[in-house]
Amino acid sequence: MSTRTLNASDHRVILCMKWGTKYGPEYVNRLYAMVRRHLLGDFQFVCLTDRTEGIRSEVECFPIPLLNLPDGLPERGWKKLTTFSADLHGLHGTALFLDLDVVITDSIDCFFEYPGEFLIIHDWKRPWRVTGNSSVYRFKIGAHADVLTEFLATQEAIRKKFRNEQAYLSDVLHRQGHLQYWPAEWCKSYKYHCIPAWPSNYWRAPFIPDKARILIFHGEVNPPDALNGNRNRRWRYMRTAPWIATHWCE
Repeated sequence: MSTRTLNASDHRVILCMKWGTKYGPEYVNRLYAMVRRHLLGDFQFVCLTDRTEGIRSEVECFPIPLLNLPDGLPERGWKKLTTFSADLHGLHGTALFLDLDVVITDSIDCFFEYPGEFLIIHDWKRPWRVTGNSSVYRFKIGAHADVLTEFLATQEAIRKKFRNEQAYLSDVLHRQGHLQYWPAEWCKSYKYHCIPAWPSNYWRAPFIPDKARILIFHGEVNPPDALNGNRNRRWRYMRTAPWIATHWCE
């Protein structure tokens, strides 16, 4: 199906980002396949990346805009801020950014229909804070270029004040009155919401929470780990989740 037939006013863009070697092209390819299964109509799928080899032809690849970060910094997601460039490779319309390691389990049409200027996941662990989880966020391309401009002008001070990109991003947009959150049931953490609580995690398998549409993998578990029941942390156990293969596939 063509991905370039929408009018400018309703053009939908799926954005993802891949740099380095942590995630292979199969993550991009499977993300595209999940979106294609769960998003009705036309869309443009874009990957900002420094490595295009192995990525399927339906995905449009562009370089990640330069951020001029100092060498040796720990990974904190700062490169995601480049999605707010005033001119992002000439792209236009409404963008839904998805992390490479999410698993889509149900329709995501609603992520383009839900009202709001900027939408992000509200942090599950500390909901009293304004900080969002940037695994899934939506914005109009080019509308929040000041987020990136401010970072480029004062990045050293920002990196000292904020632990990562999503903390800074949430703070800026909250101060501007633009920050809003997805309905809580749409985006669920695999670690917090899918793995049964101790001690039932030893006999109960992980499950998809009711009404969940996108599962977020963060910390010590990613989709292959969930599929095989491997948890990269001592003294914590989870059973295999064979149903991951039904969703996380091409």
